Amino acid sequence: MLEVGDEPLAGLDRDRLFDLYRRMLLIRRFEEQAARAYQQKRILGFCHLYIGQEAMAVGAIASLRDTDPVITAYREHGQALARGMDPDGVMAELFGKATGCSKGIGGSMHLASKEHQFWGGYGIVGGHVPLGAGAAFAARYRKDDGVSLTFLGDGATNQGAFFESLAMAQLWRLPAVFLIENNGYGMGTSVARASFLTDLAKRADGVGMAHHTFDGHDVVEVFRNVSAAVDHARSGKGPVLLQGWTYRYRGHSMSDPAKYRPEGELETERTDRDGLTLAEGHLREAFGVTDEALAEAQAAAKERAKAAFVAADEAPEPDVSTLYDHTWAE
Repeated sequence: MLEVGDEPLAGLDRDRLFDLYRRMLLIRRFEEQAARAYQQKRILGFCHLYIGQEAMAVGAIASLRDTDPVITAYREHGQALARGMDPDGVMAELFGKATGCSKGIGGSMHLASKEHQFWGGYGIVGGHVPLGAGAAFAARYRKDDGVSLTFLGDGATNQGAFFESLAMAQLWRLPAVFLIENNGYGMGTSVARASFLTDLAKRADGVGMAHHTFDGHDVVEVFRNVSAAVDHARSGKGPVLLQGWTYRYRGHSMSDPAKYRPEGELETERTDRDGLTLAEGHLREAFGVTDEALAEAQAAAKERAKAAFVAADEAPEPDVSTLYDHTWAE
């Protein structure tokens, strides 16, 4: 079983919680700028936005050490920013520019940073989960006390590689945390229509793995639960499968109008469970943070996202001579 503490605000002080709130704000404003850029055809191809799920990335990644590897799928702009990657480099990658974090050859679904131990952006649903197990195996092999954190969507839990990864990770007691971001829909199909189990963390029972489900809308609860899982894995007790309930405000991708949602569902989520609003409530009630301080943080996030947009728009295209770089080893 996973032991999760009950300390108020998960032990977060004012400055730490405010920092998490700022990171969530940056992701929200960055993604809104990305949506506008896509509509203006500055971003081409696929673009999967993270709007509504900010608390998941920020709270989970805050529980890690800087040296712990992060593996994720194609809805990864938010995780990249939460990990501390430069917004200019991330936006430039979405634009396909030479200054992008993947040199403009990856695009929205393929963001990576060796410096930040961020290995994100894999387009095959569930295909990246074995890499999370592999990163944990490498940490065990090197004896570097690392823990791998793998983000995956609810749809990825129906893929064979997911089950195989759980089986191997548990057999070898790997220091791995697998985090299901259950936003209710695998593309346009609701979880209830695709799986008898809707509490997908219980799939860990099949291999005897510790598991837990929590509210992924609240950054405090995300931090509390993922921190407990990371501590469990790092201490040698084995891997953990987590599920956080969350919700995306946009369609699966920019080409999805999301007409499959029940009437009123989106409005309810935005009104009652928005992660930014919940974080603002914690800051006001626990630490007396003023509306002026929150407004200042909101303005700063908006300006930073706008600056990333401008920098990406003005950045050079990749040189054609680099087309085959990084394709094979010398």
